[in-house]
Amino acid sequence: MAIKETDYLGGLAKGLSVIEAFTAETERMSISDASQITGLDRATARRCLLTLHTLGYANYDGKYFSLTPRVLRLGTGCLATMPLPRIVQPWLDTLSAEIGQSVSVSILDGWDIVYVARSAQQRVMSISLMPGSRLPAYCTSMGRVILASLPEEEARAILAMRPLEQRTRMTRTDIEDIVAELRAVKAQGYAIIDQEVEIGLRSIAVPILNARGQTVAALNTGVAALHADPAELRTQYLEPLLALQKNVRPLLK
Repeated sequence: MAIKETDYLGGLAKGLSVIEAFTAETERMSISDASQITGLDRATARRCLLTLHTLGYANYDGKYFSLTPRVLRLGTGCLATMPLPRIVQPWLDTLSAEIGQSVSVSILDGWDIVYVARSAQQRVMSISLMPGSRLPAYCTSMGRVILASLPEEEARAILAMRPLEQRTRMTRTDIEDIVAELRAVKAQGYAIIDQEVEIGLRSIAVPILNARGQTVAALNTGVAALHADPAELRTQYLEPLLALQKNVRPLLK
């Protein structure tokens, strides 16, 4: 929906862009860092950061800013009102106990996937994952499952939003290569990632469909690479993932 220019709060938009600049990889930022990441000038980035500090959303040690737990208020309200996490969480807990691995559900948010539900058995990544965590869609199993469900032109536009980072030596960064993989994912109904996000991590994902057959999210499990090769991921975990997919589909309107 288009709004009038006079109804648009530019200051709010700039402040939100500064909040979004904090990530698992960028937990602390200087004013220069914030300016470079957001594209805002230094003076604007400084005012945004100092405002966040004054309101209790950021800590400041004289040089670096970091977010405080207060910022979680901005996300927990959304998660609390979304039906998807409430519906899938009991199923995730049961599946995680059954297969002995962590399982997660995420949705697409622009260039990223955002975790909305998770049942953890053990930590297999160097970063901790929880509801609200974000990872790039292009190199994650859940991201590829969701991207594969989109019209190809839309998937290409998302892939072209930012440079595709070579996170590991295994990461695919050529858009044509990824688009070809998305076609295969769409045809087979699942995606397997082999150490493209982080060395030592493999994962398999399937789409979560609603009652109308639309992809609304993705479900995955990730394991240490030494415990399962890509073929073993499919034979060991695809059937349980598909079973959960089938069970929750009628519950999602």
